[in-house]
Amino acid sequence: MLIRLLPALAARTRHARLALAAGVGALALAGCAQPWQQFHAGDDAQSVIARFGPPRETYDLPDGGKRLMWPTQPMGETTTAADIDANGKVVNLRQVLQVNEFYRAQIGTWTRKDVLVNFGRPVETAYFPLMKRNVWTYRYEEDNVWYFLYNFYFDDDGILRLTQKTPDPLHDPDRRSLF
Repeated sequence: MLIRLLPALAARTRHARLALAAGVGALALAGCAQPWQQFHAGDDAQSVIARFGPPRETYDLPDGGKRLMWPTQPMGETTTAADIDANGKVVNLRQVLQVNEFYRAQIGTWTRKDVLVNFGRPVETAYFPLMKRNVWTYRYEEDNVWYFLYNFYFDDDGILRLTQKTPDPLHDPDRRSLF
């Protein structure tokens, strides 16, 4: 009789261990709030600067405010941006090197300055003479899994004409030896 019960007990124990592991994993992820998520609209800009240090890039915004940026480029995949109003209060704070931010770029309307103010300095620039396009490249991570490069192509007048995302060869094990 005991021999017949052992497989059932083993299965219950295995399910209990899996449930426990899932619960611990969920708690661990809940504690992984990103640094920019710790601030809210209306917070004082000085508290953000105290947390992140002096910004590496600062840009004027049309409403009289400032955009402060803390990039991790050239090897990192994030840039934290804080929009600060004229009174020194946080309007918003977010990670800008991500798909939903990139997709805001308007082909035919945005200029190099728009891209610079929205995403900071690129990790790399290049000029393709046959296309007559200047390309700015940003390294980013998509869905916390995939590493990509996001490219902005400008014409000779500095108008955005094309965007493109490509796999980041820095994280490609087959091509890593090329760098």
